[in-house]
Amino acid sequence: MTKPLTLSTTLSALCLAMSISQPVLASNEQTVDVAVNNTNTKQVITATAVTESASAEPKITEQASSKKAAVIDNDGVEANKLYFTPVPVIGYNPANGTIYGVGASASYYFGEPKTTKVSNMIAGLAKTSLGQSIFLFKSTAFTANNDWAFLGDWRYLDTSQPTYGLGTGPDSSKLVTSGQELELDDDIFSGTYDKNQMMEFKYFRFYETALKRIQGDWYVGLGYHLDLYKDIKDNLLDLEAEEKVVTSHYSYSKLNGFDETGYTLSGLSLNVMFDSRDNGINPRQGQYALASYRYNPEFLGSDKKSSTLWLEYRKFHSLTPGEKYPDVLAFWAFGNFVTSGEVPYMTLPATGYDQYARSGTGYVQGRFRGQDYAYVGLEYRKHFTTMWGIPVGGVAQINASTASATGPNDISLGQYIKPGYGLGLRFMLQKKTGTNLGIDFGRGADGASALYVRLNENF
Repeated sequence: MTKPLTLSTTLSALCLAMSISQPVLASNEQTVDVAVNNTNTKQVITATAVTESASAEPKITEQASSKKAAVIDNDGVEANKLYFTPVPVIGYNPANGTIYGVGASASYYFGEPKTTKVSNMIAGLAKTSLGQSIFLFKSTAFTANNDWAFLGDWRYLDTSQPTYGLGTGPDSSKLVTSGQELELDDDIFSGTYDKNQMMEFKYFRFYETALKRIQGDWYVGLGYHLDLYKDIKDNLLDLEAEEKVVTSHYSYSKLNGFDETGYTLSGLSLNVMFDSRDNGINPRQGQYALASYRYNPEFLGSDKKSSTLWLEYRKFHSLTPGEKYPDVLAFWAFGNFVTSGEVPYMTLPATGYDQYARSGTGYVQGRFRGQDYAYVGLEYRKHFTTMWGIPVGGVAQINASTASATGPNDISLGQYIKPGYGLGLRFMLQKKTGTNLGIDFGRGADGASALYVRLNENF
């Protein structure tokens, strides 16, 4: 069913006019972010998440209470019926140039809407004036009565993104070689960089995870994850100059045995998930937790054997229960850890590499990177008024990030903390599902700032 052109769908189309950047973990919620970064006095506009749209994902279980039912109004939706919305994609940023293409969102209930969460598929195809290509297909499917959940994330990106070395802390502490000495043609490198290092690359991702509901809101499952980087171009790298210029990506790759022009990470994951949120798109109450252990063996195609661990927790508390649009206090914390071996540089844990590309308000995606990364955030979400039939609200948020870097001169996790904060507005485009258009402005340490245009809440 194609929606007529309204203010809501027009704003949704504008949200899709956002650029593409570094991929993140497979998601069961679709988001759109754009960041305008201002570090110190130099302004750089950078996209901070994959261009996607959002559609219905009400969470009403078989044991749904009357309070939960009051939050989500899914009257009129039908099982086994496709809800399809095509949208144009147009946008601009210096890293990608002008972006143009098409996108589509499709939603479907595989069971009775009152006992089954909505399944959602997002697809997008775009080109840029710099000759880059973008293809996305993301899916979250729930079988009848939420017995099974299937999460998919397929991407092909021909794009660019800056990196900033490893670890949080002052730039003077973030050694290009992560504390180790790199020898090239009798020259020894162990210096630092105080600026971003732009990278161009082609990236292919295939993530699929299947989770079985075992009891109540608990799920367990297995997944397969493939990250393939090709044709990496490290723009700052210059080994032909009289005084060689060595970048963080190049030195890390050389020291850890990776080809600096491309690499593969392929592995299986074991996942445990708990989700009691009343609405996956715009939670007002409930909890969410995820533990995901990923093993990347060489026999599955990984360049080197490794493993990683993701731990996440979210808590939502309604401050004005019973109201149609309650005020909400929301808490989010997660950690992403390399537990064994080494992973390629661009797959290391980093800012914005969470499932929804929302961590690190005030910073661009990939701003902080390391072998381990931890994040905590707190938001106060308040409803203001209704304008032209659209509920309007606001958000105040604070966060903190820390990343490690291993080597003789270690930066340990928690040694340096990078704070961030922000304010935002919310416009509820789809009242049946709670889908919001968000406009946020954030600031971070060292003069960093960012402007985001988003669909759905930050978490």
